[in-house]
Amino acid sequence: MKIKGSISIVILFYIGFVSCNQNKTDDNSTDQFTSGTYSFVFDESISPILDQEMYVFKSLYTQAKPNVNYQPENKILDLVLNNKARFAVMSRDLDKSEVKLLTNRGLPPKIGKVAYDAITLIVGRNNRDTIMSLAQIKNLFNSDTKSTKNLVFDNPNSSVLNYLKNSFSLKNLNQKNIYAVKNSKEVIKYVAEHDDAIGFISYSWLIEPDSDYVNATKNIKIVGIRNENLKDKATDYFKPSQSTLALKQYPLIRSVYIIDCTGRVGLGTGFAAFLQSERGQKIVLRSGLLPDSMPTREISIKKEL
Repeated sequence: MKIKGSISIVILFYIGFVSCNQNKTDDNSTDQFTSGTYSFVFDESISPILDQEMYVFKSLYTQAKPNVNYQPENKILDLVLNNKARFAVMSRDLDKSEVKLLTNRGLPPKIGKVAYDAITLIVGRNNRDTIMSLAQIKNLFNSDTKSTKNLVFDNPNSSVLNYLKNSFSLKNLNQKNIYAVKNSKEVIKYVAEHDDAIGFISYSWLIEPDSDYVNATKNIKIVGIRNENLKDKATDYFKPSQSTLALKQYPLIRSVYIIDCTGRVGLGTGFAAFLQSERGQKIVLRSGLLPDSMPTREISIKKEL
């Protein structure tokens, strides 16, 4: 009952929002809140958690037939800003200019936060470099660096690489030791086989790995990172976990956002409401990432007479 109630509250919020913002947004779709077909674009770097959410959503609402298209971040932005996609889940917010552009086109975005993720550095099992500071990570991308490590990403247009560019104000990444493979699974496999590599991936890929790359995860280690900005723990190294994300001890943290430009009540708003409901947030919690809102937990206390 609690779960249904929380979903209902989110549903009413979304209906109220889109009712006030329906304006020049008709795309001839016939989908409803929990049924029909609609196309979504999701950030491929966080597909493990989104796959789990979508699986439960479709199990609950069997008439829902979403078409999910996983893309790198730059491609998602291109699709959304050019009105080729109206519902996205990605790992960054829209900036003011992007919101203004969409609003001027009659597609004011409804943006909501779902979870917190961590950009995770991984190295091979035999690699001794298992701790780094933020300054050392930034120096890896310096064209004058003497590091011989190969830096491996899932995609040249990925949100992981964009996050590091923005966090460290990186511009020209033209070093020969920076590589992009096919996807995050391939990053893990490459690092597992090359001791001279450092991989950069979402933490979500390491919590419950699928059978096709679980063996590779046994041959890698997560790098602990020191956050020089923490006054009381400036000498400590932290690995990603729900607790270090919640306490803001792990520095490479990012948010997962819903970008809803549908401007109407449909399957997009239905899935958005589910993601932000108590049930959707519990899935985030069980996945190992940090939910945006911590689900409540009922405790039964028996009074002894």
